[in-house]
Amino acid sequence: MVIGTIADTITRSVESVTDTLTSPFTEPVIRLGVTGLARAGKTVFITSLVANLLDRGRMPQLVAEAEGRILAAYLQPQPDDTMPRFDYETHLGALTAHVPHWPDSTRAVSQLRLSLKLRPTGLLAGVSGARKIHLDIVDYPGEWLLDLRLMDKSYTEWAEETLARIATRPGGADYVAMARAEDSARRFEEPRAKALAARYTEALHMARNAGFSDCTPGRFLLPGEKEGSPALTFAPLPRIDQPPRQSLWREMERRFEAYKAQIVKPFFRDHFSRIDRQVVLVDALGAIHSGPAAMEDLRRTMAEILGAFRPGGNAFLSQLLRGRRVEKILFAATKADHLHHAQHGRLTAIMEALTRDARDRARFAGAETGAMAIAALRATVEQALPHNGRQLDCVRGTLLQDDGTRGREAAFYPGELPEDPGRLLGPARDGAERWLDGDYAIMRFAPAALTLKPGEGPPHIRLDRAAQFLFGDRL
Repeated sequence: MVIGTIADTITRSVESVTDTLTSPFTEPVIRLGVTGLARAGKTVFITSLVANLLDRGRMPQLVAEAEGRILAAYLQPQPDDTMPRFDYETHLGALTAHVPHWPDSTRAVSQLRLSLKLRPTGLLAGVSGARKIHLDIVDYPGEWLLDLRLMDKSYTEWAEETLARIATRPGGADYVAMARAEDSARRFEEPRAKALAARYTEALHMARNAGFSDCTPGRFLLPGEKEGSPALTFAPLPRIDQPPRQSLWREMERRFEAYKAQIVKPFFRDHFSRIDRQVVLVDALGAIHSGPAAMEDLRRTMAEILGAFRPGGNAFLSQLLRGRRVEKILFAATKADHLHHAQHGRLTAIMEALTRDARDRARFAGAETGAMAIAALRATVEQALPHNGRQLDCVRGTLLQDDGTRGREAAFYPGELPEDPGRLLGPARDGAERWLDGDYAIMRFAPAALTLKPGEGPPHIRLDRAAQFLFGDRL
């Protein structure tokens, strides 16, 4: 029974407090960062990863499990009392309920500690006891990661780049017209600043909903407790010569600098700089569906994200990290269950090509990188259906309605991805308005009802391979 499995998981997930933080100098810690842009599936990824490490029946590609070296896995209180805990139990309950639903998405930084007891190997195997290793999972929005590049920019540079970038996006032309009509040399008035910030934020939301990835500042989309503060009440304005003191332009500039100093810098100092391994989740299928402009924007965004893992490319980050760097980075195309397995290789090839610039930079910096297509929670089954004299490789699942409710069950053929990724990336780089040789549809599926056997985590696609790449060498 699913309910019984949940109860068992939660009962044994927290061991006694006396076993929480013993021997801190002999028990290694892996800090795994999990990020991605909107709708990439961060919450589901973490929930399914933890569930499948607690019950490892579906993790054959995790070498330590295949060799029988993982003796136990359990959750512990997280080491940082000031950081919100990732609400694993609630999210797992949503996915395994009688009528399952997707959990709420990431809106702030959170953390979860999972500890593994391992059978020793090598010369000391016969004389030493089981060793323990802690996996600290840090969940944070990818939109915040993009803010790193603001640290080395002036307000003038950021505003000019932003106005040029958003001019052709949904909602962007309206904001650009509003900004250019504004007399920013006039004395600052709060209502004008709020109106500009609100219109700019609306344009960012419209661009993200249209499939664009590069939408900064990231906190405008996910403000959290900072919503309404002056540090989040600014917007890009055209350059003016010698702006007067106490003018609108000068106040926008001041607030931009406050955003960097009071919001961006503390995040990287307190959280990001301590990460050892990183997975970047990418909704590549969503970008393909949105068209060439969204695809090219995603490619550029991936390269920008890599700047956050490359000390030397950013003066602020170089000073902060002082030589430390993330050891491994996995770029994972999510929602592989939206495609028949025959197309997974093509999705992986597209992911590799999409992130090539970013991955080349990481390799140069010494980090090991990888790319793969995954589904942290499998929501579909495969089905072949006859159509015009041939068999179509389809997936079948329960459709998700626009209001978030479950719809009917349907078989779905999303179109055939090209074998050569250049057939997508070429038109995207060239500024094509639409795909000429394919109609790449996408549907939203609700999570499937689960019946889990004892010792099994939720069904997935290549989550075990992702885990092996990210931290299998440390086990």
